[in-house]
Amino acid sequence: MIAKLLIANRGEIACRIMRTAREMGVATVAVYSDADAKALHVRMADAAVHIGPSPAAESYLVGEKIIAAAKETGAEAIHPGYGFLSENAGFAQAVIDAGLIWVGPKPSSIDAMGLKDAAKTLMQEAGVPVTPGYLGEDQSVERLKKEADAIGYPVLIKAVAGGGGKGMRKVDSPENFEADLESCRREAKASFSNDEVLLEKWITSPRHIEVQVFGDSHGNVVHLFERDCSLQRRHQKVIEEAPAPGMDEATRAEICAAAVRAAKAVDYEGAGTIEFIADASEGLRADRIFFMEMNTRLQVEHPVTEEITGVDLVEWQLRVASGEEIPLKQEELSIDGWAIEARLYAEDPAKGFLPSTGPLTYFRLPYLSRRSKQRRNETGVEQGGEISPYYDPMIAKLVTHAESREAAINDLQEMTGDVICWPVKCNAGFLNLLLDDEDFRSGTMDTGLIAAKLDQFIPDEEPSERVLQSVAHLVIDRARGGRPGDIRQTYLENDLGPWGNLGFRLNREARQIVVQLNDGASTHEVVFAEIDIDSAAWVERTSDGYLVDEDGQTFMLTEARHEAGGPGAAADGDILAPMPGKVIAVDVAEGDAVTAGQRLMVLEAMKMEHALTAPFDGVVAELSASQGAQVQVEALLAKVEAAATD
Repeated sequence: MIAKLLIANRGEIACRIMRTAREMGVATVAVYSDADAKALHVRMADAAVHIGPSPAAESYLVGEKIIAAAKETGAEAIHPGYGFLSENAGFAQAVIDAGLIWVGPKPSSIDAMGLKDAAKTLMQEAGVPVTPGYLGEDQSVERLKKEADAIGYPVLIKAVAGGGGKGMRKVDSPENFEADLESCRREAKASFSNDEVLLEKWITSPRHIEVQVFGDSHGNVVHLFERDCSLQRRHQKVIEEAPAPGMDEATRAEICAAAVRAAKAVDYEGAGTIEFIADASEGLRADRIFFMEMNTRLQVEHPVTEEITGVDLVEWQLRVASGEEIPLKQEELSIDGWAIEARLYAEDPAKGFLPSTGPLTYFRLPYLSRRSKQRRNETGVEQGGEISPYYDPMIAKLVTHAESREAAINDLQEMTGDVICWPVKCNAGFLNLLLDDEDFRSGTMDTGLIAAKLDQFIPDEEPSERVLQSVAHLVIDRARGGRPGDIRQTYLENDLGPWGNLGFRLNREARQIVVQLNDGASTHEVVFAEIDIDSAAWVERTSDGYLVDEDGQTFMLTEARHEAGGPGAAADGDILAPMPGKVIAVDVAEGDAVTAGQRLMVLEAMKMEHALTAPFDGVVAELSASQGAQVQVEALLAKVEAAATD
């Protein structure tokens, strides 16, 4: 067995791997960038090595530094986690050439499945059904457009080296093809250093079904059943569950057998996932499920498979990498209950899901009883830490396991409702609403559900009356010093006296108490009313004000001493950076005429592209940003002046 393991990753997956390694008696080594010097995974490890500046390209993506760190600390093996170098065959080979153990598949297996076009050809040869499309070497715009026309719109453009939702674009009409192709290629080049693409027929009622496979060096390959990852936003998974709703035993047997054939075709070792796209227009049927790609690594959503099988996949990885056989035979594996996982992201749903960065002054995940194994919180951050703009915005995974799907969903919805995150914004409120959707709960969802109903899942930015009344009670109770008696009557009969400047006033004519609360954006005048304490929102008084949680939404309210006078708003034509990031494309020059909605530039942050557009018809009067520039939040990037009218 491996004695010392270096984890070539960060955040929650690094912490996840360390937990299993510790239980197995394996010592761990962390690597970290400047931004992660005080990160949780660094403190959890038995040793830690600094590997460079904050940008991943100068630290976590520099294989030589990681191998040197392993040598320096005496680590025998390297576990790549997911993302970064986890599916880089060159890095895997370099680890092996350095005399270290690579906790993952053979480099040849990674190569075979690394390019989507070659992988699909290989799968066809192995008898695995694939989606109709174009896999050709001719990458000219003219040839790709011709093939798209032949396939029929809508079509999906996919980076051949892609993954994680990067380098993918759905194209609805021929008019948009070239612009979407350009954007897809640019994102693919930035993420994978490869801008080649393939085309696939867009399936109108798609379900994303994937099968967990595991192989060893003794020729054994097993599957650990399927997961459903259909709830996605911009091709990024949001909710994952196992098993897949609506899956019958016959269909399960066929796709799991196909997944095992796929793994054997590349002589696979370790944990991997065969991803399928299902045409669910007539339910899940084996003849309507097609191979998409293979992820030659551990998946973000692996906990749901662990929960229904009772298997620790990281333990299996370490055992197989040490030369052992897979611990269980196929006939010894079975499904127990239902598991579901939600990805908690540092992003603001109300602002188009823009990544949210900064200090985690308040951060709490749902309470986990030591007596219960039905819930898991997996995170790599903690209160007092910071969310940087350099890495993926996922900050935690919330997982539940129950006897039924309904019970698992209910428990996960309760968990999302208990998340506290401030002042960094997160998507807990969005998840809470999503888990209540009737199409999802009935199991009839497809990958387009979130996009089709997005407005229904965006929580209100303003605190509800329930929140305001709950805080108002604490404000008044604090002001009266906890004296006995009816609060309302006390203040209706007496002057407010010294408490008059604490954020409430007496309206004697209407015989009301009005409490003034500020949420950082506006002041709310709350007419005080008695409420049932059992229905009150959760509120905690802090040094910053009143911290409130309601269904996953976190608010900070303060006692308003006067009307809020926040900073002046930017002029209507000012184009401001919505977050810290890098300008990767500038499409206009000063003096250019632009139309409403026209793209002006593209900002990249947290591995995502964000297009900034003209707010109205006009002229670019000022251009402050240039391609390649790093900008801070609310930096003025451009100014558009309205077109003159007759």
